[in-house]
Amino acid sequence: MPSLVSFTYSINPTDMSIVHDFNEYRERMNVRLLAHENRTLKRFWSLDASAYEEGVLDRRTKEMLGLVSSMVLRCDDCIRYHLGKCHAEGLTTPELMEIFAIANLVGGSIVIPHTRRAMEFWEALENESARDSSGK
Repeated sequence: MPSLVSFTYSINPTDMSIVHDFNEYRERMNVRLLAHENRTLKRFWSLDASAYEEGVLDRRTKEMLGLVSSMVLRCDDCIRYHLGKCHAEGLTTPELMEIFAIANLVGGSIVIPHTRRAMEFWEALENESARDSSGK
């Protein structure tokens, strides 16, 4: 019977820059894209932003829906964006695990690699938040 291989790794939270790198890149590229004054792109981004405003559903719920949808669609940039928003809305790790479960159930096993990367990004968000709280 073949043995199962176990992989272990450690991430030094002081070396983590994936959150900063993602946010900086996203902001820089959005500025470049919007500088072209394309009316359709501007309208789409405005519609996207307004859809996540408080309404019958609160922002937190909408961000959780956005995260599940992004995972099922397998959009890593979208996943990272919604993870950041969910973190800002106070989502807990146990809540995130339920979201991951639903996304994998709906999307199937093809979502697993995206779940791994999402967990890595979430841990980076948590580490960054802990560093900010401790003043380091």
